[in-house]
Amino acid sequence: MLLNGFHFDIIVCINVFGHKILYTSNKLLNVDDIINSRDLTEWTRIRHSTIYNLIINALMEIYPIIDADSSEEFLMKLLKALYEEREEKRRIRNLNNAGFLVVKSLEGYDYSQIRFPDGMEREELEALSFLHCKENLILYGAVGTGKTHLSVALGVKAISQGKRAVFFRVHDLINQLENPDPIKVAKIYKKTNQADLLILDEWGYLPLHQEGARLLFDIISTCYETKSVIITTNIEFGRWKGFLFDEKLTAAIVDRLVHHSHMLMFTGQSYRMTNSLLK
Repeated sequence: MLLNGFHFDIIVCINVFGHKILYTSNKLLNVDDIINSRDLTEWTRIRHSTIYNLIINALMEIYPIIDADSSEEFLMKLLKALYEEREEKRRIRNLNNAGFLVVKSLEGYDYSQIRFPDGMEREELEALSFLHCKENLILYGAVGTGKTHLSVALGVKAISQGKRAVFFRVHDLINQLENPDPIKVAKIYKKTNQADLLILDEWGYLPLHQEGARLLFDIISTCYETKSVIITTNIEFGRWKGFLFDEKLTAAIVDRLVHHSHMLMFTGQSYRMTNSLLK
């Protein structure tokens, strides 16, 4: 196979970055020889398969722009370019699947009305240190003070760093978990289980019935010490029983959330009210 002026003779197929990648040797083989070779147990007759077409298309797009002085340098640059392209597509896919209603950024975010807990500074928050340690954030404050904006912006940054983040309004999550279709319910559990960061917005804004509270407990229990959770709420812990109704479930949820958690207090006025056109 001739790429960018270099002959790549294939004899071994290895798995790199999740793709089947062809490795160089001394023997010249064309692509069809590779696919049909009985010696290549890793690469078995996939000439017409999707993965084969994806790899060949990616190679054809990338190789003309690679400048290299040797076949070894070309191969390393090619693998690097394939990896970076794959990671970028994964980030875009994760962002589209996160469930954000509006994508937000940390750029220009106003922290002046936020009280940080001991042991956490703005720089640590933006560096996602809590996420690396599988710790939780509880964003507490009045309506309209920027809690949702900050939670989404942190989720977007996590995705930009190769993590998975998912966003739900609490009531939307419970409604989806109560869907009579078990396949759709299984997809929601799979989505939350695979995430590195689960964002639960509008915690306690509306009361839950007993089954909803139990489902929420199941989600929090599954996340405990396995991933980070961000909660936005305007209700202090002592009033959580008011929307969860079950005292034992409330105590169990609080216990799992508070352990390994940081609380950020939002003390400002509602941004929406301050900037309302109705004045």
